[in-house]
Amino acid sequence: MSIYVGNLAYNATEGDITEVFSEYGAVSRVTVPTDRETGRPRGFAFVEMEKEADEDAAIEALDGAEWMGRELRVNKARPKEKRGAGGARGGFGGRGDGGNSRELSRW
Repeated sequence: MSIYVGNLAYNATEGDITEVFSEYGAVSRVTVPTDRETGRPRGFAFVEMEKEADEDAAIEALDGAEWMGRELRVNKARPKEKRGAGGARGGFGGRGDGGNSRELSRW
């Protein structure tokens, strides 16, 4: 299973997160997703621990805790939802209007 860690400070590193979660057990992996365009962290992470009991202890202790000036949201991660061929936003740059910014009422 995996833990979702939300409302992270943008300067939190994988090492910082590993250090905090290691207090509750062995950490297998930490993933900090980044924005595709800017490469900057997106403000959340996923943590995998070796034992589910350790994950539960970390969630119990850290959910709502203040860390690096932010109140963390920590819970079990939900599986990623599958998206259709065009994705949830449509297949044209995510705008849903085929890339045309004009209002439809003008047509």
